[in-house]
Amino acid sequence: MTDVLRRGRASLAFSFFAQGVAFALLVTRIPAIQDRYGISDALLPVFLAAVPVLAGVGSVATEKLVKRIPPSRVLRWSQPVVLLALLGVGSGDHVAEVAVSLGAFGLAVGALDASMNMLGVSLQRTYGRSIMLGFHAVYSLGGIVGASLAWAGAHWHLSLFVSYLPVVAVLLPAALVGSRWYVDGGAGSGVADASPAKGEAGEASPVVFKLLLPLCLVMTFAYIGDSTVSNWSAKYLQDVLGSSEQLATVPYNVYMVTTLLGRAIGDFGVRRFGAAAVVRLGAMVAALGFGVVAVAPGPWVGMLGFTLLGLGLCVIVPQTFAAAGRLFPGASDTAIARLNIFNYVGFLIGSPLVGALGDAWNYRGAMLVPMVLVLLILRYARSFDVEPDRYGDGHERPRTADVGRGSNGL
Repeated sequence: MTDVLRRGRASLAFSFFAQGVAFALLVTRIPAIQDRYGISDALLPVFLAAVPVLAGVGSVATEKLVKRIPPSRVLRWSQPVVLLALLGVGSGDHVAEVAVSLGAFGLAVGALDASMNMLGVSLQRTYGRSIMLGFHAVYSLGGIVGASLAWAGAHWHLSLFVSYLPVVAVLLPAALVGSRWYVDGGAGSGVADASPAKGEAGEASPVVFKLLLPLCLVMTFAYIGDSTVSNWSAKYLQDVLGSSEQLATVPYNVYMVTTLLGRAIGDFGVRRFGAAAVVRLGAMVAALGFGVVAVAPGPWVGMLGFTLLGLGLCVIVPQTFAAAGRLFPGASDTAIARLNIFNYVGFLIGSPLVGALGDAWNYRGAMLVPMVLVLLILRYARSFDVEPDRYGDGHERPRTADVGRGSNGL
């Protein structure tokens, strides 16, 4: 393993961490943002929906950008914009100001998510073994840190600006320095596979659409499950299972911790059993978690269900990005940018779907819908078997593979 690879992997891991911190600081302080700017309950869903919609736009734009510039350069400049936009959310006084900041956050976070995963997939190809779950584990760690900092800010009644400023002051220069060591692999070079079916994701052929569509569905189903937990776990525990207000804040933290643990060990499972087996197991564990939540007689059993959800869902998204890289080795950047859009599609569908079903029917029944959708992932698990992470020979590829361009030279 070369020093270039070590530095590239460490700097990319820090980017995942910083993004986890920033996103958690935004979503966990939504009530405070609403109060600061006097956003009505009727208008709040518009603001919340605008962020993932614009993130989808940012992901599409990234697909076009990486045809001209390397993903490392997109990541180098999108991450500071995300952090500065977060600070802007905490420093404005009028609704128009927060709208601009959230708009910038959404566009930049789409570019950031897409470019981070592009670099992660290309590094995994260079390493010749599964490392994507490790990057997403660091993202989960960042989410835990960000949520903890948000709790501290709320506990000490700090303003949003005072809460956000020290975090941005630390992460922004560190991200800029770390961006010198990003490594661009040969993901978009087209040399790995010149076949029309796998080499060019940009070709509008039925074969290409058929290959990518299952992964798009898997990504959507996984994020419907994830958004159900993040948006409804507290309400479900308190209103349906009769927990205290304080206990109702615990499920999401438990979910994040188990997500971190699952991702931290998930790469070993992929190397040993293959990506498809890990995804199948994750889908079954997640479905079991939703089932336990739906029938839980009390809050502690419900907590067990959310724990299972974290362990199950955590492996699916990183492996979906990795599978897109394997399916389109000659144009994985394009495939990942398109796949990343369905991250936001799932987020947009999940929360309103569960809320509408809960209001029209009941929340126990509503939990069965994401359970069924997660089970559908089993149908598409074969898409993860194409050129498995053991690269067909049961051994890791040599670590002296071509590492592509170092971004510090661009």
